[in-house]
Amino acid sequence: MGVQDEPRWLNDNERDAWIALAKLVFNLPGALDAQLLRDSKLTLFDYFVLSNLSMTPGRTSRLSDLASHIGSSLSRLSNVVKRLEQRDLLRREPDPESSRYTRAVLTDAGWDVVVAAAPGHVAAVRGYIIDGLTEQQVTVLREIACHVTRQLDKAAEEGPRRG
Repeated sequence: MGVQDEPRWLNDNERDAWIALAKLVFNLPGALDAQLLRDSKLTLFDYFVLSNLSMTPGRTSRLSDLASHIGSSLSRLSNVVKRLEQRDLLRREPDPESSRYTRAVLTDAGWDVVVAAAPGHVAAVRGYIIDGLTEQQVTVLREIACHVTRQLDKAAEEGPRRG
């Protein structure tokens, strides 16, 4: 292994930032899931699907667009949509503009569930993340999250690295 192949090791500050982020990534989804499951019998992913649909025109979205918007694979989304459909929280239907696509439509029951779940979820997000941060810190948090997401998207588009 030559000098050029030497890893770019993290300095102390970078390592501490990485460890803090890893703890956040490991613990936050479980805390948000627990609140939603306890209060609304929804997972965080379920809530993201229903909430996203609740904010779209006609409470309707192509599954491919919904997957992209919430940062999910289409196969994972399809499994969750199937489960939510069995609970009558949404329904699937062919897209009238193109039969190649399927749309998810939020049902009235789904609307009622997401509206009832929203206050508790927002309180949890505020309590765990937002409250105590300055507006500038919230802006920086968004910028960091968007940067990391872009890096992940770019890596996914490039495919697995070959060594």
